[in-house]
Amino acid sequence: MTIPFYVAPEQLVRDKADFARKGIARGRSIVAVDYADGMLLLAENPSTALHKISEVYDRIAFAGVGKYNEFETLRKAGIRQADLMGYLYSRDDVTAMGLATAFAQTLGVIFTRDPKPFEVEVLIAEISEDGEDHRLFRVTYDGTLFDERNYVAIGGKAEQLTEALEELWEEGISLDQALELGAEAFRRAESRDSEGWEAAVLDTSNGRRAFRRLDVSDDLKESAAD
Repeated sequence: MTIPFYVAPEQLVRDKADFARKGIARGRSIVAVDYADGMLLLAENPSTALHKISEVYDRIAFAGVGKYNEFETLRKAGIRQADLMGYLYSRDDVTAMGLATAFAQTLGVIFTRDPKPFEVEVLIAEISEDGEDHRLFRVTYDGTLFDERNYVAIGGKAEQLTEALEELWEEGISLDQALELGAEAFRRAESRDSEGWEAAVLDTSNGRRAFRRLDVSDDLKESAAD
C-alpha cells in the first residue's frame, strides 16, 4: 500500500504564497491616483494590444498584474457579473465593492482549493457621480481585500511605488499633474525610463461612461527629457 506524501498545511500555504508572489513580481506594476476630476490608472506596458487596464461598468475600472490569461479571466467574469446585476436589478446596484468582494471570494477559493494559485493582483476603481467618494480596492492572490485611499500601487514594485506616491501626491491635483506624478513614481521605483505606457481615467466630466483611454507615451517621454 502506497503511503501518500504528506505536507503540513502551514508549509503548503507558504509554498503557494511564495509561488504566487514570485509570479506577480515578474509583472509590470500599475498605479492608481486620485486627481481633482477623477482617477488615473497608469501602467508600464510596452504592448499596444494586451491591455492591463479596462472598463468594467459605467464608473468602474479594472486593472491587473501577473499572468495575463489569469487576470483576463477575472476581468471577463467581472464584466459578466456587472452586466447581469445591472440587467436584473439596477445599474446603481453595480458597485466596485460588490465586484471586489466577488474577486476576493474567487481568488480565495482558488488559493485554498487548487494546487496552483492564480499569480495575479487586481485593482478595482470607482468614482462617484459627485466626485466626492472615489473607491479603490486591491485584491491579492489569496483573496485578501484592501480598501485603499487616494492612491495605490500593485505589482512587483508596489512597495517602492507606494513610498514614492506617498511623498509626491497632493489633494486636488490636475490630470496632467497626476500623470507626471505617476511617471515620476515609476522612475524612482524602477531607476530607469519606461518602455511604454498604458493609461486610462475615470473622469466625472465623461458622463455615465466615465472610462477613457489616454495616449500619453510621447507626453511622458518629453516630460522625462525635460
